[in-house]
Amino acid sequence: MAADVFRPAGVDVRYDVKVPMRDGVLLSADIYAPRGQSGPLPVILYRTPYDNLMDWIVESCIFYAQHGYVAVAEDVRGRYDSQGEFYPWTSEFNDGHDTIEWIGKQPWCDGNVGMAGASYVGYVQWQAAVMGSRYLKTIVPRVMGHQLHESPHYQGGAFGLGVNATWSFRTTGRTMQRIDGYQWQQLFSTLPLKDLTKIAGKSAPQFNDWLDHPDYDGYWKSLAIEERFEDIKVPAFQIGGWYDLYAAGFFEFLNGIKKRGGTPAARRNQKLLIGPWVHTACVNPMTVAGEVDFGKASMVDFMQWELRWMDRWLKGVKNGVDNEPPLRIFVMGTNEWRDESEWPLARTKFTPYYLHSEGSANSLLGDGTLSIKPPSQEHPDKFSYNPAFPVPTRGGCNCCNPEIVAWGAYDQRSVEHRNDVLVYTSDPMASDMEVTGPVVVKLHAATDCRDTDFTAKLVDVHPDGYARNLCDGIIRGRYRESTAKQRLLTPGQAYEFTIDLWPTSNIFQKGHRVRVEITSSNFPRFDRNLNTGGRFGHETEMRTANQTVYHDRAHPSHILLPVIPKA
Repeated sequence: MAADVFRPAGVDVRYDVKVPMRDGVLLSADIYAPRGQSGPLPVILYRTPYDNLMDWIVESCIFYAQHGYVAVAEDVRGRYDSQGEFYPWTSEFNDGHDTIEWIGKQPWCDGNVGMAGASYVGYVQWQAAVMGSRYLKTIVPRVMGHQLHESPHYQGGAFGLGVNATWSFRTTGRTMQRIDGYQWQQLFSTLPLKDLTKIAGKSAPQFNDWLDHPDYDGYWKSLAIEERFEDIKVPAFQIGGWYDLYAAGFFEFLNGIKKRGGTPAARRNQKLLIGPWVHTACVNPMTVAGEVDFGKASMVDFMQWELRWMDRWLKGVKNGVDNEPPLRIFVMGTNEWRDESEWPLARTKFTPYYLHSEGSANSLLGDGTLSIKPPSQEHPDKFSYNPAFPVPTRGGCNCCNPEIVAWGAYDQRSVEHRNDVLVYTSDPMASDMEVTGPVVVKLHAATDCRDTDFTAKLVDVHPDGYARNLCDGIIRGRYRESTAKQRLLTPGQAYEFTIDLWPTSNIFQKGHRVRVEITSSNFPRFDRNLNTGGRFGHETEMRTANQTVYHDRAHPSHILLPVIPKA
């Protein structure tokens, strides 16, 4: 292979090689190979909608070519130099499979193909893997593993407005589009929501299609890897972050394939590395997530981790990766790495911390407390949620434009001073307490509307009052029983809502306190529930919802913390 444009050290590059798909569409691939190679080699494949000449993909391809691999970087259908029309996700099953089959038959491929890359470039790996090419031997998806309906689209039934609007606007052309000229806060407030693209003067058909499918229906099932875990037959190494919008999905994929994978090798060889990172940190390593710096210990050389994995499964190098624990997690608070054997950890003591108050838990200045003591007879807390004045997003598992919607860890006190946020805080910890695992809130609540949202957030409060968010979640009332079918609420009736806050790993150090926030909005990370029970995306009318949160003997509202006993 001869270089056409430039010659990185020891690497030859061929550009714009056309790869035929089954329907005749030609996709564009750049091919990197060790200079002067003799004989076929294993191949690393990247498939991207973000331009196969973007820096991190080029650098990764050069890295692999300098370590004895051929690397292929392909623009997906309808993007950059590839033919066809781009519509997210739908073509990637067949196109990924066809690309791997084409690579496997090239004289420079030794029959062993691995896939790598992050975000969309990660999900296409899962999609290709379920198609069963004999050439595909392993995948290394970074920051991507979840049911697409749950994230990024409808977490707990609530629409992921921030990420879906910004991402679809950036990807609606053949090349990446600038979005810094929009008045985003105004656009996020558009009603009806289905008019957002029209008001912006932007053609984004996928955005409107997502609005038309709020239920987990056939549209989403056709894209869901969870429906096809049995078809995953290769080892997989995931890399992700606690503050990533796919944080829960990493563990769902890990456990799902370990249980249901299509081969013993797939079931035995699933691995996850997860640190204190936001979405892009797994492409551009950084120690900062939001406004918190987790220190040098949080820095990881992802390419070296990947290389060991690829060497094992594509070259047969006996380097021991298949004998290592399946989990490597970063424990925040003490900021240390640790290996684990399963998820949740076998030694977990799931411990309820109950909500308490005398009926005035409103804001940081209220009387809300949190303890392991079950409630007796207590007055409920009440607040009003007005969709015209939603609680603003303050960090969390967001993506992908932090200048528009902040992501990561932030001080929550500005939010906690609002009267429509209920705040429950424990006494200071007498000793360190580790919380590692999935976190849920069981909330007993009622509303005077036919539909509304409830949100919950877990916060680590430092001795000086700094309140760092760890994880959070949301449940839309009509989806309290299932995200596949809507069932509106009966006004005034108390329900037990399960709010999945997703996983975390954090040590609440001695003197710190555990805090839980309860409210009904997190905007614009999620769209506003207008509280009418009307057709999603078509509503214009707003109602104020008067919310009641119960915490008494008959309604023991609590957060269930995965406490890890001290060794």
